[in-house]
Amino acid sequence: MNILFIGDIVGKIGRKALKENLSFIKNKYHIDFTIANGENISNGRGISLNHYNFLLDEGIDAITLGNHYLDKKEELELFKNYDEIVLPLNSKSEYIEDIPFLKRSKEFIVNDIKIKVTSILGKAFMKEEVNDPYLSLATLVAKDNSDIHIIDYHAEASGEKEAMVYAFKGEISALIGTHTHVQTKDARIIDKETFYITDVGMCGDYNGILGYEVDSVIKRQVLGKNNVLLTLKDDGVRLFNGVILSFDDLSFKPLNINSLYIVSEKRNKKENN
Repeated sequence: MNILFIGDIVGKIGRKALKENLSFIKNKYHIDFTIANGENISNGRGISLNHYNFLLDEGIDAITLGNHYLDKKEELELFKNYDEIVLPLNSKSEYIEDIPFLKRSKEFIVNDIKIKVTSILGKAFMKEEVNDPYLSLATLVAKDNSDIHIIDYHAEASGEKEAMVYAFKGEISALIGTHTHVQTKDARIIDKETFYITDVGMCGDYNGILGYEVDSVIKRQVLGKNNVLLTLKDDGVRLFNGVILSFDDLSFKPLNINSLYIVSEKRNKKENN
């Protein structure tokens, strides 16, 4: 069983990076199931119905969200009933409180293998109100009977992510870090039991800052949070980040984790002349 997990897709250029790489990767690595973090796909903040459909058309099986999942409020009621959307397990938002706890984590059947996908928000340096990530995951794991359980841990602090994977090693199949948009060079199997990477990275503009236009990020740093972060057009250098998780087909034990860092160079008429 080969599972592809794709990092935060940021704006239009992130969608283009996904579109131009996904089919090739799935064919080359014989991918059975694909997860993508879609919380930045619509102009860098949240996910719209249109871009939800885009991801399904491109062959994404499960879409995890993060701290921006409330940013497209006009779509939220729809997503409550969409099977591919995985909302944050431990959010304290009124929007999510009426969804039964166990249904905030989604189970998918692939070749008779039960794959559970869960999204969890971290606490350190995050402004969102959340229930305790550890207790939330412990409650879920106690009732879990899936064959493979993938956690998208959407958090800022690397130590928080590492502590979580060590706390649940052997009880979950993988803890994949998202949110910081910079791929870390620590993809590994913890004690031969659980896949881990601190941050899987992003799909977005290679020459931007975290997928956003450079000057807008600098202005936000200098002048404050009222300055809007801008996403770039799709004609720049594109970055595709992800990891491939390979499991034994019988025992579901982790076999290999392969990081993907693909840069697609800009091509236009001026460059060709």
